[in-house]
This record gives sequence, structure tokens and C-alpha cells, in this order.
Amino acid sequence: MYGKQEVYQFLKENQISHEIKEHDAVFTIDEVKELGIDAGEVIAKNLFLRNPKGDRHFLVVVTEDKRVDLKKLAECLHSGKLSFASEERLMKYLGLTKGSVSPFGILNDTEKAVEVIFDRDLHHVARFGVHPNDNTASVFLAVDDLEKIITSHGNLFQYLTI
Repeated sequence: MYGKQEVYQFLKENQISHEIKEHDAVFTIDEVKELGIDAGEVIAKNLFLRNPKGDRHFLVVVTEDKRVDLKKLAECLHSGKLSFASEERLMKYLGLTKGSVSPFGILNDTEKAVEVIFDRDLHHVARFGVHPNDNTASVFLAVDDLEKIITSHGNLFQYLTI
């Protein structure tokens, strides 16, 4: 199971350039902003969603200020109505708890069941901050490096205009 220390070790072993900023636990983007840890960099907002049948799960990653229209996103994904997945599903599929949702959770997705969607606006960002599967730190790294981690793990990945 990839927790914070395992994510740090993974980044080190794979020689992925990154910066770690430890901080108090945060549960919302507003709390992250209050800490001032972003230093002008982009922070990711991560949504863990499911379709009505519960047989498709999505990790949607957008910039912190982006509002996500779930109806429009559902149409793009041909998924039926999207809703937020339960805390039980979050733990089952990504090994994460509420407040710690992160693209690094994909490393815990042994079934490679979660589809990862990055907002197309992230394609123009050099680096951004995400939790290392724990909301007491933020890891800043290149968007391209995170995309490579996800695709090499074997999860479906795509950019969409959100």
C-alpha cells in the first residue's frame, strides 16, 4: 500500500524531480490556500467519481479554481450520471481516505479499474501540487511525470476539456 513515505520512496527510486512541502492536515483547496504553501504554483483539485451502476470509477484532476460540470463530464465519458464515490469505494479502489485524494492513489489500484481524467488546462502547466496519498504534505512535480506514472501503471488516462 502506497502511503506518504512509499510515494516519496517511489519518486526517489524512479528519479522523478519533485519538491515536498510538509504542512498541517488540509481537507479542502481553501485550506491549502490558507497555508500559503503553493507559492504561486498550481494546486490540483481531485474528484473521485462513479457512474450509476458503480462499475466505472473516475479520478478527475483539475486546477484548484476549476468548477466541474458533472453532467457535461458524464456526457463526454458516456458514463451516465456521475456522482461522488463513497469513502468505502475510495478506500477500496485507491487506498485513500477523504481529504487525501490524489493521482498517486493510482499506485494502490491493483486492478487498474480507475480511469484518470486530467483537465486539458493542466497540459499547459509545468508543475503542480498533489497530496502524496496523505493530506499532511504536498508534492510538486511536472504534470508530464505524473501522466507517465499513471500510464505506466496501466490505468486508462486521458485529457478532456472540463
